[in-house]
Amino acid sequence: MSYDQEKQDDVSLRKVSEAEVDVLQVHPTTLKRQMKNRHIAMISLCETSEGVIGTGLFVGTATALEKGGPIGMLLAYLVVGSLCYTVMISLGEMAAFLPIPGGHLTFAERFVDPAWSFAMGWLYCYNWTVILPAEISAASVVINYWNKDVNDAAWITLCLGVVIIINSFGAGAYGEAEFIFCSIKVITIVGLLILGLVLDLGGGPNHDRIGFRYWKNPGPFVQFDGIPGVKGQFLGWSAVMAQAAFSFIGTEVVAIAGAEVKNPRRNIPKAIKRVYVRLLLFYIGSVIVIGLLVPSNDKRLDLNDGTAAASPFVIAISNAGIKVLPSIINAAILTSAWSAANSDLYGSSRALYGLALNGNAPKVFMRTTRHGLPWVAVATCASVGLLAYMGLQSGSGRVFGWFANMCAVAGLSSWFGIGVTYIRFFRGLKAQGIDRKSLPYHSPLQPFAAWYATIGCFLAVLFSGWYVFLKGHWATDTFITNYLPMALFPVLYVGARWYKRARLRPYEEMDFKSGLQEVLDASYDDPPPRNWVERIWGWVVRHPVRIFKHDADSQRRCDVI
Repeated sequence: MSYDQEKQDDVSLRKVSEAEVDVLQVHPTTLKRQMKNRHIAMISLCETSEGVIGTGLFVGTATALEKGGPIGMLLAYLVVGSLCYTVMISLGEMAAFLPIPGGHLTFAERFVDPAWSFAMGWLYCYNWTVILPAEISAASVVINYWNKDVNDAAWITLCLGVVIIINSFGAGAYGEAEFIFCSIKVITIVGLLILGLVLDLGGGPNHDRIGFRYWKNPGPFVQFDGIPGVKGQFLGWSAVMAQAAFSFIGTEVVAIAGAEVKNPRRNIPKAIKRVYVRLLLFYIGSVIVIGLLVPSNDKRLDLNDGTAAASPFVIAISNAGIKVLPSIINAAILTSAWSAANSDLYGSSRALYGLALNGNAPKVFMRTTRHGLPWVAVATCASVGLLAYMGLQSGSGRVFGWFANMCAVAGLSSWFGIGVTYIRFFRGLKAQGIDRKSLPYHSPLQPFAAWYATIGCFLAVLFSGWYVFLKGHWATDTFITNYLPMALFPVLYVGARWYKRARLRPYEEMDFKSGLQEVLDASYDDPPPRNWVERIWGWVVRHPVRIFKHDADSQRRCDVI
């Protein structure tokens, strides 16, 4: 079907009259929709709290390979990847329908209760905030590959300063910077995947055909603590789960960014549909290649060594005898760490703004500039980045590990909360007679996907730091960083529910209307492509979108636009 034919069948958003849309206004907000389609498209492809194609993949996989072996690492990423996908299709259904300030935090208040929103909000804000110093620490570790003579404090100050400057210019500057950073990361990871296959087949300077050599020796699994048999292999795999989770955590930024995305009802569904590309190509493909090229017993995989040689990609390239490329890859890893920190500050500040918007944080965090920048929230979250200087005493690699654990557990807890929110959203739609097929985006896997995500995330959090309870393995820092976020969720929820005297929202009273008018006003038809490049791009991101409205008989329905 041609573009013109599609246009003739479409119903223009601008033709929807106010009489057809029975909606209420959401909380007043001074955030501005400054991010464009290409911004949210690339962010959805590349972004999580640690940058997706970033330190979790480039550097964090070293720990995963060292603890789990190539197959243990792959299985861990497959399991967490499946959790990520089910969470995203659950969140995507709500965010595409109501792309409003606060994202899933606002959904929690509407579809569960204010206490649930309070607990999720502060945990989510904590998640994004604590990972900022981790990424700054990772950046200093990467720079140490070239120069260990300069004190890390200089690199930490430089990296933090750049991130603050970018975020000070608002969502438009953030989106533009991430578009550039993500473009570099996509090119880098695709190039590394191709190079990895070439090296594995003996195409490197040393012409060493590796094949599946390291899957045989030292083996597909790492026996945890030397425990023999299947038991040791299972324990090794489970020890990798937290690191795998750290790599995926943060995909919710698409929902958080919904309030600042232009044409949200078109662009949010497009963004959600790209998740599977990231999961299959970037993560699963990368861990397979890494498992082929680097043995799990390589001493350089130890992050505490303090250099970017801990990146499995860099180790593989060095083993192949390629001289210049390791420095180029490290430069790409540095941009990834910068990108991740940039995304962390954006996400944490908007989460804090959303908390204030819903009355769960002091109203001072709602203050914005005339350009729509929540400057108080940005300044507060940026100050937490100063914790990166802890690495001057304990080592940046060790600090990175601490914050990575805290982020992973907090993120999994947030995913659990999103799953519960969606289950109630699903039941609320059914109770009010709203057909899910009429929504801008819906998945046929629901509600089973949401139940899988909810139960899976709870179990992953519960057993995230189990190994500290083994005889002789107690580590106070591991126990605190793994179980503190887990304990925060019920404490915050119970305390907020008691203080607010909140009750669960009855399904019949759930609010599916507030904010729709503002969303409709911000939506429009995309202009026709001007050349073949734009036609290809449009085909890649195209997704039919529907607009929610009432017909003459007051029956809820949607028109395709």
